[in-house]
Amino acid sequence: MPTRTILVIEDEPHIIEVVRDYLEQAGFRVLEARDGETALSLTRREHPDLVVLDLMLPGGLDGLDVCQQIRRDPVLVETPIIMLTARVELVDRLVGLELGADDYITKPFSPREVVARAKAVLRRVEGHSTGTSSLKVGELSMDLRGRVVTVDGRAVELTPTEFDLLAAMMREPGRVFSRAQLVDGIYDVAYQGYDRAIDSHIKNLRQKIEPDPRKPTYVQTVYGVGYRLAIRSQVVDWESR
Repeated sequence: MPTRTILVIEDEPHIIEVVRDYLEQAGFRVLEARDGETALSLTRREHPDLVVLDLMLPGGLDGLDVCQQIRRDPVLVETPIIMLTARVELVDRLVGLELGADDYITKPFSPREVVARAKAVLRRVEGHSTGTSSLKVGELSMDLRGRVVTVDGRAVELTPTEFDLLAAMMREPGRVFSRAQLVDGIYDVAYQGYDRAIDSHIKNLRQKIEPDPRKPTYVQTVYGVGYRLAIRSQVVDWESR
């Protein structure tokens, strides 16, 4: 497997040095950026396999701006993003997730945690990309190998977490998943407090696949429990390639 490249975007020299050293020891190629403009330039030129992004950056672009621009770029939209934040309030973390971050780590943190999270996110993306099956529920189609989703023939761009969340539900359409079960289904390391973060990912997913996100017909809320993928027109197919 080729060496994976991680772009670390952080303005504090000590933090970027320590994170870089630990990631390099784990076998990653590491790029560095200390402001938003440099970060976007590097991302567009190098196409890293993963971005580790601090929220608080100097200059005109902060971490949220960088995340938003990556998610708006059709070439970069599927790049996994892990956010670093000193903000411990849940609402602050959810803002990042709603803009398309796949994971977040709060400061202060252990550099070993960054390495573990990076490996987990990349393992999740790479594991699904080597699959040999496709899923279809109503007008929703998913190519697990190519990580492509279409709605009624129209391709939609999903972040890695949105893709994995939809895949978990498409594998068992009609099943009601609790938030904790969805967390377990898309992450392979133990995270605490992530059940509420699922709501942010569901909101983003609905914006992309629902004809009317305010009246969802695919991803339905089961109040007091969680979510389910409705079986539209009672059509469910599984194809093996």
